[in-house]
Amino acid sequence: MSWLVTGGAGYIGAHVVRALSAAGIAPVVIDDLSSGHDGFVPAGVPFVRGSILNRELVEETLREHEVEGVIHVAGYKYAGVSVTRPLHTYHQNVEGTRIVLEAMAAAGVTKIVFSSSAAVYGTPDVPLVVEDLPKRPASPYGESKLIGEWLIADQARATADTEAPLRHTSLRYFNVVGSADPSVYDTSPHNLFPIVFEKLIAGETPRINGDDYDTPDGTNVRDYVHVGDIAAAHVAAAQRLIAGEPIEAAYNLGSQNGLSVREIMDAMARVTGIAFTPEVGPRRPGDPDRIVATGELAARDLDWQMRYSIDEMVRTGWEARQNAL
Repeated sequence: MSWLVTGGAGYIGAHVVRALSAAGIAPVVIDDLSSGHDGFVPAGVPFVRGSILNRELVEETLREHEVEGVIHVAGYKYAGVSVTRPLHTYHQNVEGTRIVLEAMAAAGVTKIVFSSSAAVYGTPDVPLVVEDLPKRPASPYGESKLIGEWLIADQARATADTEAPLRHTSLRYFNVVGSADPSVYDTSPHNLFPIVFEKLIAGETPRINGDDYDTPDGTNVRDYVHVGDIAAAHVAAAQRLIAGEPIEAAYNLGSQNGLSVREIMDAMARVTGIAFTPEVGPRRPGDPDRIVATGELAARDLDWQMRYSIDEMVRTGWEARQNAL
């Protein structure tokens, strides 16, 4: 038996694939390479190039590889861009999740770990985000992830009294950084770490968007979590489903404390050895002072913990990016 990783050629998905293999669970990848890279898929791992929107292909993949469960990572992940491309975002994330669930039902696959997002909370006015906080997504991306959670929960309720009840969980997290494999790095043009790395490689000065927030150093504070820890939590969730153990509908993979953008910049200069003083620009509209999530439930059930310091997050990400030059 194997587990299908949708989006398994992407930055996060490729780390999940490696973590599954390390845990003795055979991974299978489906990815259309719209943002992933075939070189991120390890040799020997079955790779199906195609879209999760292709219902027949997804079902065929599930059947051919005798898939036991799905870790659903694939999706359009650009929250800011989703505001100007809402229909595309819903098509990829909502319709994509619906089709995955439909294919799973047809193939008799009854376990799913959904890679959701802390964007489902929007911009909460509390210092620490917990799972039962009201959901007020501030972008079509966040809305699409919340709808994905609803779809999965609805399908679980619909199948609860059948011979093949769906068991599931959703993992919510903010900013994923670093690398747990020197051949895999974040290629997103919208994430802070790769933006800073590309600036440094080009000999340019990174920029901070606003330094007058109500935080200790004036820059906004967010959760930054290492991709290796994120991948491990996805595998732990899959193992819990395999074992038939009780599992929550959703878990926050949070840092509990958060890091400020200036702390990130300081670590970038310290670890890379490239001295710079970041430029300071105006705030981005809608950016809250602080959003940090707790990870207590995930620590209880999924062995969730922050295993990497900020310097290790930067070092692993920088080394992986340097290896690609």
